[in-house]
Amino acid sequence: MKNTYESPLTSRYASREMQALFSPDKKFRTWRKLWVALAESQMELGLDISKDQVDELKKNQDNINYDIAQAREKEVRHDVMSHVYAYGIQCPKAAGIIHLGATSCFVGDNTDLIIDYEALDLIKKRLVKLISILSRFADQYKDLPTLGFTHFQPAQPTTVGKRACLWIQDFIFDLESLEDFLQRRRLRGVKGTTGTQASFLELFDGDYEKVKLLDKMVAKKMGYEDVFAVTGQTYSRKFDSQLVNILAGIAQSATKFSNDIRLLQHLKEIEEPFEKNQIGSSAMAYKRNPMRSERIASLARYIIADMINPAMTVSGQWFERTLDDSANRRISVPEAFLATDAVLNLCANVSDGLVVYPKLIGQRLMKELPFMATENIMMDAVKKGGNRQELHEKIRLHSLAAARIVKEEGGENDLVDRIAGDPSFGISKEEILEILRPDLYIGCAPMQVREFLENIVKPILDNEESIDMEQVSV
Repeated sequence: MKNTYESPLTSRYASREMQALFSPDKKFRTWRKLWVALAESQMELGLDISKDQVDELKKNQDNINYDIAQAREKEVRHDVMSHVYAYGIQCPKAAGIIHLGATSCFVGDNTDLIIDYEALDLIKKRLVKLISILSRFADQYKDLPTLGFTHFQPAQPTTVGKRACLWIQDFIFDLESLEDFLQRRRLRGVKGTTGTQASFLELFDGDYEKVKLLDKMVAKKMGYEDVFAVTGQTYSRKFDSQLVNILAGIAQSATKFSNDIRLLQHLKEIEEPFEKNQIGSSAMAYKRNPMRSERIASLARYIIADMINPAMTVSGQWFERTLDDSANRRISVPEAFLATDAVLNLCANVSDGLVVYPKLIGQRLMKELPFMATENIMMDAVKKGGNRQELHEKIRLHSLAAARIVKEEGGENDLVDRIAGDPSFGISKEEILEILRPDLYIGCAPMQVREFLENIVKPILDNEESIDMEQVSV
């Protein structure tokens, strides 16, 4: 048993894929790729760097001597220069040209951006998978009437599938924000200590065109077509704030989804999946608590609260850079990703195993439907010769009496019997029950679901055919 703190995000919640992206090994391997790209580009632009030196760097790129780097960092207290030193030990020919002209943010910021983009790609896969699962659920239950709620008070009926479309639409909004952000992928590039590229202008003897080419060439070797037009020592921390806002938006949608499931499970209409040997309560053996949905809400709350970290960081940066961003970013941005990864996997897991109880759904709906159908009943009675104003008052009195029986005496809603037994209406109980068919009160819900899935969701899923859903773990 360990005797040191371990983040639950890594030990309990986040996937191996997301943890690997934010691992030290991923970071330091990316640093070396950047150093190779920088040296190779500088060589190609005419600096005194030989092919042998670049080849030596490439040969040892993935063979990281962590023991040397860690020992060196204890001496010099600088992680970047420790890894430059360790790389140089392996590459004696190239030791003098590693990190040439660059500042720590060359590897630090560019690596952060690369990892963030790859993490967003994984989040996108999770989102698309969730939308796909929920769309199947919505299609399956598009025609099943259920009691609608406003203010968590009984309202006009909808369908189970239509309600699911509300969840899907929120996640689609998040997907659109994420895709818009990814369309502007770019690296910090090769910008120097305060963003002026002065050291590189010196290296290239004042040739500004070569400095600009170096910026683009390094980015291209790393798989990117663009760089930030201007930076200070770092890329603007506004990027981090916008990034975490997207993740927090996903958390907001997930919270709404999980809260609805928790409420529906309380109503015993829909339940999240429950394993055969799962224990719901240590004291009350009969309980089936919505534990996964509660975990979604819990982790999502953390992500939403985390929005304030990058917002305060970007607000507090002075001029070209202050270091009060560093320690906070090491925690806030990766953990926002790890928590969002966990939340989306939980959402997919819950969605894929939802249990629906149509009879209980119908039972609750029929208890409330007589109150909602009084307008239709009254109109039918008027067609038979009744007086609208008189019937309206009688319905009001019958409704109050029926509500009293339900609320004060715990009885069944007897409004149908009351109206059928009142000769003023001239309508039989059989005729009233025909009026109370639930499908008459769900409006356009089934058609809305079909059109939403066909016109909005299907194009999204078709566009993501390259994503192998089976390979995106849940």
